Amino acid sequence: MGFARTCSVALVGVEGVVVEVQADLEPGVAAFTLVGLPDKSLVESRDRVRAAVVNSGCEWPQKKLTVGLSPASVPKSGSGFDLAVAVAVLGAAEAVAPAAIADLVMIGELGLDGGVRPVRGVLPAVLAAAEAGYRQVVVPERTAAEAALVPGVSVLGVRSLRQLVALLTDAPVPEEEPLRAGRPDPTLAGLLVPGAGVGSGLATGGRAAGGDGPDLADVAGQHTARLALEVAAAGRHHLLLSGPPGAGKTMLAERLPAILPPLSRQESLEVTAVHSVAGMLPPGEPLVATAPYCAPHHSATMQSLVGGGNGLPRPGAVSLAHRGVLFLDEAPEFSTKALDALRQPLESGHVVVARTAGVVRLPARFLMVLAANPCPCGRHTLHGAGCECPASVIRRYQARLSGPLLDRVDLRVEVEPVRRAELLGGGGRGEPTAVVAGRVARARQRAVTRLAGTPWTANSEVPGHELRTRWRPAPGALAAAERDLERGLLTARGLDRVLRVAWTLADLMGHERPDAADVALALELRTGIARGAPLPPRPAAPVPAPAAVVGSEP
Repeated sequence: MGFARTCSVALVGVEGVVVEVQADLEPGVAAFTLVGLPDKSLVESRDRVRAAVVNSGCEWPQKKLTVGLSPASVPKSGSGFDLAVAVAVLGAAEAVAPAAIADLVMIGELGLDGGVRPVRGVLPAVLAAAEAGYRQVVVPERTAAEAALVPGVSVLGVRSLRQLVALLTDAPVPEEEPLRAGRPDPTLAGLLVPGAGVGSGLATGGRAAGGDGPDLADVAGQHTARLALEVAAAGRHHLLLSGPPGAGKTMLAERLPAILPPLSRQESLEVTAVHSVAGMLPPGEPLVATAPYCAPHHSATMQSLVGGGNGLPRPGAVSLAHRGVLFLDEAPEFSTKALDALRQPLESGHVVVARTAGVVRLPARFLMVLAANPCPCGRHTLHGAGCECPASVIRRYQARLSGPLLDRVDLRVEVEPVRRAELLGGGGRGEPTAVVAGRVARARQRAVTRLAGTPWTANSEVPGHELRTRWRPAPGALAAAERDLERGLLTARGLDRVLRVAWTLADLMGHERPDAADVALALELRTGIARGAPLPPRPAAPVPAPAAVVGSEP
C-alpha cells in the first residue's frame, strides 16, 4: 500500500483554509475516487490530473486510488487543487519521495499536456499558508510575483508538472518551449473574469487615477463641491452630490481616487487579495498600490453590490472598492433593497453574507460617493427650465434614498450649474490634482499622528464617544451643533459625524483642534443650510495668456 500527503488551500470568500491532500493506493481494480466535499470543477480534476501525469512522462498507477481532501467539512471549489492532487498521487506511487512533499503547499491548475496554469486567489491562499506555519509554496510561474508579496515564504514558480517532478527528484530540470512572439498566452485566461475591466465600472485606481488621468484643474467652478471632495479624501467621509444633469457630479467623483493617499503595505495586500479572488488583478501587476475605484451601473442587484452568487458568496462591488471609492451614479435609480443593503457595511467596514453553502465575511471599508438629480427630469432646481414633474413624483424620487442611509453620509453638497464665465475660463483654472493630493496627504498624516496607538487611522473611523471625551473640540465650538440636536435637525449619529468632519477640516487648515468655524462649516456641509462659515481660501491657477497670432497687428 502506498500513501503520501501534501497541502493546498481552499478559499472561502477572501480567506483561505489549508487543506491536506492525501493519496492512498491499494491493490484492486484501477479506479480514481476523490472525496472531501469537492465541487463539479474539482471532481473533473480526476481526468485532468491523469492526462497531465501521463503526458509528463510519468506512469499512472494501475491500482485503486483514493484522494482525500481534509478537512472534509470545508467546501472545496476550483481547479487550484490539480497540482497538489497530481504530486500526492506520484508520492503514493513512489515516483517522488513522500517526505519531500509533506510540508509543501501547492496551488495551480493542470493542463492536459502537463502545463501548470495560473488560478485566481493566489495571494490570499499563500497568506493563509503562511499564517498556518508553512514556509514553502509551489505556484504557477505566472503568479510567482503575486505569491512573493507574502513575507517569510519561499516561493517556487513552475511552468509544468515535469519541471516540478525533476526538482523533487534532483533530476535535470527540462526546458519548456517558450511562447512564440506575438502570440497571446492562453494560460492567462484563468486569471481574469470576462468583463471585469474598465467598461464594467470595476477598475483599480491605477486606471482611474494614473499620471495621465483626469485632473481636478479641469473642473470649472464648483468651489464648495471641490472642498467637499477634499474633505472626503482627507477624512474618508461619505459624500452626496446632488444637482441637475451636466453640473459636474460624475466629473468630480472620477477625480476623487487621484487625491487619495497611496495605500499602505497592509492595505495594498488587503486590496490585492480581494481583486485576486475576484479575477480583477491584471497580469504583470501583482500589487495594487492605488485606491480602487468602483462605479457599478444603477441596474446592479443587491448581490452584485454586497456579494453573493451561487454556492459560496463572491466579493461584490463594496468589497472591490475596499480602501477605495464606491461611486453610485444616478443613486435614486438603484433599487431601494440594494441601497439599504449598504447601511451595515458603511458602519462596520465589512460584509457578512450568509448563504446555504456557508457564511463569508468580506472586507468593505470604502468611501461612498452618491450622485443624484433633484427629480426624474433633473430640471427641478433650475429656474425657468420647465420642470413638469408633479410634486408627488419628486417626493417619491427623492425618498428612494432612505433616511437611515443618508444619516450615514457625512457631506451633502448641492452642485450648482456652472456659470458661463467659469466655463469659458474667465475665473482661471482650479487647483490641480497634485496640489490637492499633497494637502490631503498632510491632513491624513496629522490624523495618523494623533491616532497613533489606536486601531483607527482616519477621522471617519473614530467612535463618537472618543471624540467627545478624549479629543475634545475648542470650548463652545459645539454650541450650534447642540442646538440642532435639540431641535431634531441632527441625530446622535449625525452629531458624531459632524465632529469627525470638523476634525478633518481642522487637519486641513492646520488647527490643533476644531473651533466654532470648523464646526459651522462641518454643519453646513452636512445639512446644506448656510451657517455663514467662510470657505477656506484656495488659490486659482493663472489663466494662460492667449498665443500670439502670426501676422496680427500689435
